[in-house]
Order: sequence, then C-alpha cells, then structure tokens
Amino acid sequence: MPKTEDVSNLIYNKIYSEKANLIEQFKNSKEKIGFFYIDDLLPKEIAEACFKVFPKSSEMRCLKSLREFKYVSAQMDKHHKLLEDVLYAFQDKKVVDIIGEICSINSLYADESLYAGGISLMAQNNFLHPHLDNSHDAERLRWRVLNLLYYVTPNWETENGGHLELWPNGPKKEAVTIESKFNRLVVMATHDLSWHSVNKVTVDKSRCCLSNYYFSESPLREKDKFHVTKFRGRPEDTFTNFVLDLDSKVRMLLRKVFKKGVRKNPHVYKK
Repeated sequence: MPKTEDVSNLIYNKIYSEKANLIEQFKNSKEKIGFFYIDDLLPKEIAEACFKVFPKSSEMRCLKSLREFKYVSAQMDKHHKLLEDVLYAFQDKKVVDIIGEICSINSLYADESLYAGGISLMAQNNFLHPHLDNSHDAERLRWRVLNLLYYVTPNWETENGGHLELWPNGPKKEAVTIESKFNRLVVMATHDLSWHSVNKVTVDKSRCCLSNYYFSESPLREKDKFHVTKFRGRPEDTFTNFVLDLDSKVRMLLRKVFKKGVRKNPHVYKK
C-alpha cells in the first residue's frame, strides 16, 4: 500500500486536473453553503483497500442520542495504518493549499489532532440530524471553515440512504442531497448558515467515511460568531425541533461560563 506522501500526490494531481470545474462548483454555491465534490479521487484499489480494513462498529465509539446515531473514531493507531495514511494525505500542505485556492481561503490549516474528524461508520437506522458544526477548534483559537468527507463503501446506492444533505435555506426548508458515492470527496464550507445532515441508512450495510476539518484565522462570513454544535429536527418533526433547540441554548449558556467546555471533547487523536 502507498505511503501518505504517495497518496497526497495522487489526491493533489486529481484535484489539480479538475481544478477549474471545482472552482465553478464552489463559486456557484458559495452564496449559501459553498461546496464541491470530485469522483474517482484515488485509484480504485486504494479506495477498496480502505473499505476492507475499515474497523467494525464494535471497534468504534457509538454516538447515540436524539441528535445522531453513528460510530466514530479518531484514535487512528488502533486501526489499520492505511486509514491513517489516507487521512493525513489530506493534510499535506499542497493539498490544503490547492483546496484553499479553489475555495478562495488564504489562511487554511489542517488539524493534526483530528478534532471531531477521523473515521465514521453509519449502519442500518443510523442518522445525523440537521446541524451546524462547532465554530472553532478545541482551544477556540481558529475558526472551523471546511469539512472534507471521503467515502469508501463500494457500490453505495441512492436507495441505501446515508447521504449528505445540505440545507442552503435553513433546516425548515428543502435539502440538497449529495450522494455518499464510493471514492467521492465532498468539501463543504462550515459557518453559521451551513446546516447539514445525513439521512437514515436503510440497508444492513456500512457507509464508511474518512473526514478532516480545515481551520482558519478568520471566519468565512464576517458576521459569524462563536457557537457550539447546534442540532435541529427535520422540518416535519416539531417535537424534536423544540427539544434540540432547547438543548443547543442550554449548551451555549454553559459555554459562556466555561469557555472551553465543561469537559474536553474526547474525539481527538492522542498520539
């Protein structure tokens, strides 16, 4: 299997070859939630190998609540080295820089600690309700500005669910669905209007994803303010909306008192 540097070269070359199209994608969506996606990112055999060595859900941390139901891990030394190599390939400076050029972001930084990143698995009935990501890094020094999602489950079909949804007009309106296709990279902006979710997985299979966040010294939107992760229910679910809205307000009040949270987020890579 290739090393991190080899994988980063492959990623860079693929992105570079489609740079003009990706700039256009992001530009056309930037007014609401900027995003682009690119298919066949890596040679098929590398993407398939990532799936083959992906850990089982029992080897990952389960997040189950009214907000979400999924499995995650950031402690990459507990898993196959290939997954770590591919994850960190996205943190190579040339990859970070070219994505910054596509999105017109000057100061852009990868996150070695994988704060809220790493790997995730969604099995049957797993979901992620509409939400806004936490605005900052763990120390509240930099703004979270881009979310990178790389999908590695072969033959993942539309009817399987488990697809990324963007809500450009807010979680009470209609969503735009971006399918979690095999060997697809999705890059989306994160700011105080970038509501997104994952619809429910409907089949007895695992949708596997490698994710990174990029941070910046400045927010993408001038009016952005610090906020915790905010969840909402789907438009038709009034009760869930009420409960999750109250939950977000309570957690935001706590963060005004405890600037770095009541407890540290355990979802980081402790090397």
